[in-house]
Amino acid sequence: MIWLNVALGCDEACRSQVIEVWLLGGLVVYPTDTVYGLGADVENEDAVRRVYKIKRRSLGNPLTIAVSNIEMAEKYAMIDEIGRQLMERFLPGKVTLIFPKTVRVPDIVNPRAIGIRIPNLPMILDLIESFGRAITSTSANKSGSPPKRDPRDAIRELRDIDLVLDYGVLPPSKPSTIIDLTSGRPKLVREGDVLFIRIMREYKKIASS
Repeated sequence: MIWLNVALGCDEACRSQVIEVWLLGGLVVYPTDTVYGLGADVENEDAVRRVYKIKRRSLGNPLTIAVSNIEMAEKYAMIDEIGRQLMERFLPGKVTLIFPKTVRVPDIVNPRAIGIRIPNLPMILDLIESFGRAITSTSANKSGSPPKRDPRDAIRELRDIDLVLDYGVLPPSKPSTIIDLTSGRPKLVREGDVLFIRIMREYKKIASS
């Protein structure tokens, strides 16, 4: 296991190591603006299977993905104008938006749709942008266990991790608010620090304009 202290950032050498791990199908514990995540190349089905196995997560429980920007999101999701404007208003940030998926998303990730995250942590967005593809955006813990704010807690619980990006202990935060946009009107799946009423307020402004 490679352990990198990135409290002061991820330099070129660090970036190269992370990208190499993802290219080889490896798993990376990484910080976000909520909790520590477990990242693998979304387009590598063997790597995604490792994510499910390590988390002891049912294959019937779909994963979400993290991208670096809206343009990358459009490679994996079919985003209408309302969805795009909601992304512009709430992302990067603590929100996951679910859209109909494109064929680029393997069925093992999600057979029906895809949840999109753009975490508000520039270092991670830079890594994803440099990698050029989406990574899995699932919390670094076993299924049913609380999300982790300390990478050491994540490693004590998970096994067979290839690389850890140690950003220190993250500030308290709920997991992201999840909103389903696959059927038009936003549907709340899970509420986090960003309140659903705030998202609905913006949705109504966009829909009526």
